Amino acid sequence: MGELIEIGSFIKLQRTKQEMTQGDLAKGIVSLSYLSKIENLKTEASPEIIQMLCTRLGIQIDNSLDATIQEKCKKWYSMLFEVNDKKDIIATYNEIQNLMDTNLTESLLLFEIHKIRYYLILGDFDEALIKINELNEISGTFDNLHLFYWYKFRGNYCSILTDFSTAIYFYKLAEEKLNKIEMEEHEIADLQYTIGVTHSKLRNTLEAIDYSNLALEVFMKQYNFIRCAQCHIILGISYRRIRMYDKAIKNLNLALHLGQLSNNNQIILLTHQNLGHLYSTRGDSNESIKHFQEVIQDDTAQTIDNLNSVASLVREYYNVQDYENAKKFVEQGRELIRQDSDREPYSKHYYYVINTYNYLLNDEFEKFEKFVIQDFIPYLNKQKDFATLSIYSELLANHYEKFGKYKKASKYYQVANFAYKQITNI
Repeated sequence: MGELIEIGSFIKLQRTKQEMTQGDLAKGIVSLSYLSKIENLKTEASPEIIQMLCTRLGIQIDNSLDATIQEKCKKWYSMLFEVNDKKDIIATYNEIQNLMDTNLTESLLLFEIHKIRYYLILGDFDEALIKINELNEISGTFDNLHLFYWYKFRGNYCSILTDFSTAIYFYKLAEEKLNKIEMEEHEIADLQYTIGVTHSKLRNTLEAIDYSNLALEVFMKQYNFIRCAQCHIILGISYRRIRMYDKAIKNLNLALHLGQLSNNNQIILLTHQNLGHLYSTRGDSNESIKHFQEVIQDDTAQTIDNLNSVASLVREYYNVQDYENAKKFVEQGRELIRQDSDREPYSKHYYYVINTYNYLLNDEFEKFEKFVIQDFIPYLNKQKDFATLSIYSELLANHYEKFGKYKKASKYYQVANFAYKQITNI
């Protein structure tokens, strides 16, 4: 990468970070328009001018620390891709940032781009967006390696906002850069896995299978059991969706085994949840209940995992007509929702599920009908959650049929049918 690119972008980044105007920096050194040209890479200034600008910014032009900075950056980048203690990640970040602020280095742009990923890991999405907007102004100067990460992390940002279509667009742009750069195998596999997950979210089932298999091949070679397990979970979900249940069970059991081998509770819980959903889809409520019980009996499970499993247990116990247990878990679910009120967007779905069965279990049929028609179904349509929509439209249709209201039953069977057609788009 040319020095021209480094220095112009570097000066602009440092100036904006120090909240210095172009006028403040240029005064007595160069004209405003000339500084603008330097910052926007329209000209290559003399070493003397660069020296004066850097001195005013408090930066040394000294390449002696370049190798050290590069090494520290490499270590930090890898910390952002494996499960690491956030304190360690922050401490390493601060150490590198101090070096970056006082030294002109080749590693600068890559470090700035990785900050997007850093803020996402810390859950600071506003900072991530600020960094994206700041870098967007100089993205025209990025080389192929910069662009690979720039696209990948923008995809990560969109994924967190659940904008999966835009996320795929950025991930594919990152993928196109792979034939122009040298990239380690595990990094390529990480992108393939990420694309697989995103296709799974979009219910592009066959693409999810293809990409997960590509990533799995690499992770197996490297004996990275946790990443292998993650791939097996996506494959399990995907095969369940196309009703290849034996393959789905095989993949989820492999994920469970790898999770246990690695002593990774997150993988174990996620696999039990997915096995629960799989057996529920097959109509095997007893087997489904076993797996959901595994989640709620685990002390390390997060509130949201417990909510998912409790809501599923309510449904399964209702299906096997064990109304006593269904009521018990309705109460547990309502308590969890009260505790989880600060995560309202996540718990809203379970609030609807638990209240739906609460009305049914207490024979409050009018309230049940009104709640599902006026609240739950519009919510599911808005979320485009056709899988859940088909389940609860059918539940409502069965209810109407039971009471001889065939016209209404027919209407909601049609809603269920339409929703089912949306999700069989594989």
